[in-house]
Amino acid sequence: MLRLARNGKLGIFIALVMAASMWFYVQRVMIGHQLDLAARRGIPRGNLSDLYPRWLGARELLLHHRDPYSTDVTREIQAGYYGRPLDAGRPNDPKDQAAFAYPVYVAFLLAPTLGLPFEIVRLGFGWFLVILTGVSVWLWFGILNWRAKPTVVTIAICLTLGSFQVIQGIKLQQLSLLVAGLIAVSAWLVAEDRFTLAGALLGLATIKPQLVLPFLAWLMIWAAGDWARRKKLILAFGVTMILLLAASEIILPGWFRRFLDAVSAYRAYNAGAESILSTFLSSRLGGALTWLILLALAAFAWRIRRAEANHAEFRFMTVLVLSVTLLIIPTASPYNQVLLLPGILFAAQHWQAFYQKSRFSRTAMFTTIAIVAWPWLAAIGLTVASLVLPAESVQREWAWPIYTNLAIPLGVVTLLASGVGEFTSQVAHKQPVLA
Repeated sequence: MLRLARNGKLGIFIALVMAASMWFYVQRVMIGHQLDLAARRGIPRGNLSDLYPRWLGARELLLHHRDPYSTDVTREIQAGYYGRPLDAGRPNDPKDQAAFAYPVYVAFLLAPTLGLPFEIVRLGFGWFLVILTGVSVWLWFGILNWRAKPTVVTIAICLTLGSFQVIQGIKLQQLSLLVAGLIAVSAWLVAEDRFTLAGALLGLATIKPQLVLPFLAWLMIWAAGDWARRKKLILAFGVTMILLLAASEIILPGWFRRFLDAVSAYRAYNAGAESILSTFLSSRLGGALTWLILLALAAFAWRIRRAEANHAEFRFMTVLVLSVTLLIIPTASPYNQVLLLPGILFAAQHWQAFYQKSRFSRTAMFTTIAIVAWPWLAAIGLTVASLVLPAESVQREWAWPIYTNLAIPLGVVTLLASGVGEFTSQVAHKQPVLA
């Protein structure tokens, strides 16, 4: 990205080509393959919007006072999500029940949309995710104190919106992009010392608790470093959570047990879902390494808890925690990798420091560049191939761009970890490399 930015117009053009190729791949190659597979095997396909189960569950709860976790509502969700209720007697039917497996208070966020037809909500939410993700890129530049040229920011936005992970999130209407946006806004507010609003937004972000809890834990440790001034962050988060939980209990008494049952059921019919660490190692080794990483992060966070939000230690710890989150959560869904954005930007901002630090960090940097760039290169290849080959031939190679999916978080975390000493002792006393 930095090389491209030296020639602004050429860099933006190449970024647009990469983004357009990835959109073409997703729409014409990947989805084309899925449609062909569904037709041959009788796999149901409805709106396939991950927003729909939450939206319909919220509508039934708030407008019709029905339990969104109930079997009846789940079957109604399936009728829209898949086009018909799932049939256990059909071996090719999906295992994912598309149930309302979210906290009840997600309904409060969706309440303003419940009187509208879902197709209008879907269209509006899709554009909202595009805008929010683009703004998040700009916010992370500010949080990282990277005073980059407009061409660099433009290239970063194009590549982000043209990445497979974000495109998948937009196409699926995934709330992970909403949570990632809330995290970005909250981090920016923390950097601006606007702790109350930051804490409230983090409370809303807990609609997907697995994505935000590591970041919250880091901020709680950080707040302890200057409690008199930073306590507003934790108090605002606590008050927000109390209000959300209390309101949820009022509209659906006993909801929390139903929510836990829904999560348990989700894990049962997604029994193969594991963290990336467990996938690369084993469940036992992955679990043990997860605890070791969390303990190391906690100890490191405690040591730098007094750092100000505009210091390198805080920025580095923030991007490291968000990147590590992708390694330890029990899912490897590509759309969650939007949380890697700040880590990738941090590495791009300080590429010279990584390059000069050691042979290991140089190797980690070039390896990470390769695995991050591969999806775009493969998408360009498939796009070009589609000009001369039949669609069926190209669609048979649909998996090429996602070959490095599991390796991307591991590469980013390894690269960041290689710079722990550099970015906690020296960079704090220097001007940012490319600021």
